[in-house]
Amino acid sequence: MKVVIDDKIPFIKGALEKYAEVIYREGDKISRNDLVDAEALIVRTSTKCNAALLDGTQVRFIATATSGFDHIDTEYCRTKNITWTNAEGCNSSSVQQYIAACLCFITEKFKLSFADTTIGIIGVGNIGKKVAYLCEILGMKVLLNDPPRERLEGSKSFVPLETIITDADIITLHVPLNHKGRDKTYHLIDENIFSQINQQQILINTSRGEVVETRAIKSVLQKNKLRGCILDVWEGEPVIDLDLLGMIDIGTPHIAGYSADGKAAGTAMIVKSFCKYFGFDAQDLSPEEIPEPDNRIKEINCKEKNLQRVFCEVVRSTYDILEDDQRLRSSPRTFEKQRAEYPLRREFGAYTINLLNEDKEIESAFRKLDLNVL
Repeated sequence: MKVVIDDKIPFIKGALEKYAEVIYREGDKISRNDLVDAEALIVRTSTKCNAALLDGTQVRFIATATSGFDHIDTEYCRTKNITWTNAEGCNSSSVQQYIAACLCFITEKFKLSFADTTIGIIGVGNIGKKVAYLCEILGMKVLLNDPPRERLEGSKSFVPLETIITDADIITLHVPLNHKGRDKTYHLIDENIFSQINQQQILINTSRGEVVETRAIKSVLQKNKLRGCILDVWEGEPVIDLDLLGMIDIGTPHIAGYSADGKAAGTAMIVKSFCKYFGFDAQDLSPEEIPEPDNRIKEINCKEKNLQRVFCEVVRSTYDILEDDQRLRSSPRTFEKQRAEYPLRREFGAYTINLLNEDKEIESAFRKLDLNVL
């Protein structure tokens, strides 16, 4: 059998070669000609899996090494009996780490304390739940909005979108991209929503660029009606609005979920799904060992420091979000290249933290955050 794989998916080369003829292609250049005699396709978000690509091919299995799957025309796949799967939740800890870096940047720039800050989380799935957990440990007030979950679980844990828009100091988006239906998220944050936001609020979007209407957000930023904004995702990416990039506090090239740990987890999930579908033994199909980070052991002196200060020191020592921001600003037209060649980034769990002169509150918080504490 023949399998076509996006050549930028990490840790996958060599995993399937003993079971199939494997063809590697650049994701956005995979064509119907590549797939005519292929039975399986393994992709990232840069490959649009729809009728234009798939009609007339032998593809009967598609896997995406990403949590999101809006690049797959699921209705088309249903009508053609094509099985598809995604790596749901694989990058949740990576996005949690990215949000942690955002929170440290925001609180320092705007002189905020975690204890006095309310964060509104729109979308409380795999990622949103981890972000909420992080924020609760940091002592923030957390508001949750997730209509599908609220319908299943009741309203006790959730608030309406309007409450988040009016009451949250920070609003962070973690929803899938839905173009229609009762849970439509396309342009969820539009001109109407922005008209309700006050000038002291800060918006973070790591979900999909189309969730926020570009024209509307540019308008409020131009009028200084939004205190701050951090965007990892963009309408029309990899071609992004350069004027918008110049207006926001931090801009990154859709890499919030791009830790090496998240990538390896995603690859392992789709390899197992592939093997299960085609009846292969997946026991020995695990990604190659993830490289260790530099300076894996971090020593932090906690003397006369509160949890917020210590936490932000640890976050910055494990992941500097401003380096990603500067790379994008210096070369925005290499957006996709920056994603494909993203530097090694390890999640919190890859590090060991030696806390000196810590108190029980700090030690307890760090142990809850999947950090190895000496």
